[in-house]
Amino acid sequence: MSLQKLMIILFLFFSTLHANQKTIAYIVSDITIPFWEIMANGIKNVAQEQGYNFKIYNGENQPKKELEQTIKAIQDRVDGIIVSPTNSSACVTILKLAQNANIPVVIADIGTDAGEYVAYVSSNNKAGAYGIGKVLAKKMIQKGWQDGSVGLIAIPQKRLNGQARTAGFMQALDEAGIKSADIKQFVTWDKKETYNYTKEMISNYPNLRAIWIQTSHIYQGAIDAIKDSGKSNEIFLISFDAEPEFLDLIPKETIIGAAMQQPFLMGEKAALALHEHLQGKKVKKDLQQPILIISTDNIEEKLPVIQRNVLGKKNP
Repeated sequence: MSLQKLMIILFLFFSTLHANQKTIAYIVSDITIPFWEIMANGIKNVAQEQGYNFKIYNGENQPKKELEQTIKAIQDRVDGIIVSPTNSSACVTILKLAQNANIPVVIADIGTDAGEYVAYVSSNNKAGAYGIGKVLAKKMIQKGWQDGSVGLIAIPQKRLNGQARTAGFMQALDEAGIKSADIKQFVTWDKKETYNYTKEMISNYPNLRAIWIQTSHIYQGAIDAIKDSGKSNEIFLISFDAEPEFLDLIPKETIIGAAMQQPFLMGEKAALALHEHLQGKKVKKDLQQPILIISTDNIEEKLPVIQRNVLGKKNP
């Protein structure tokens, strides 16, 4: 057989193989946010292991764009969808469109107000927020700051996970007799917005003793605002989720603790659930993952699981 004929046969073989390969789509609210990028990597890890094509459809944190991307995924005839929607109400439309196209969907975080789906991979947001609230309350009491107040910079409260985080955290504060100062919700999701919210709370509430940010990638805005206000030794900063820098900032108590979701693990669980469904297997519908409550007391012990499941470093 000539080399030319062999090349043609191999080309046809691999073309057919690729054409028969199923595709998993990840419809995500904003892939530029590190949490979602890490979750995407977890999905990709399993998708590649199981022989799927993997494609990201980025909503750029805009419901209209997210809807356009959903329609594009359907037009691309993907075999399954994993979705992390902009909010719980927007997810209803995504699920309806996918159902009409007979495409199975797994929800990864955020949640939905209604609709049909294969599985929902979530974190116990209420328990995680309650746990980190207990860490903060203990620190404030140790400092004699229990008469001070706490400001919340929150993810949108339209989201089911946002509602759960606020409820769990407020329960911990209430049990300790600590009052909340104010709650602000993210709109632009950037460092400047966090800086402005933090400065505003410091100005409006003279007895402010802590800021809790309900997401992590904008943490530097809060640190800068506390420092610029001359309050570095007077106001605690605490977080939900984590960034690589937290491995240094928590031991230094620049950030006193974080309730860390495990996005890489969640992505893997979502992809495995979709794969099993596509294989005709029965899938558990509620796949809730634990949240790690991390402070100076346990960060060294938990470092390996943080590196892999939280930060997505498979070989730290």
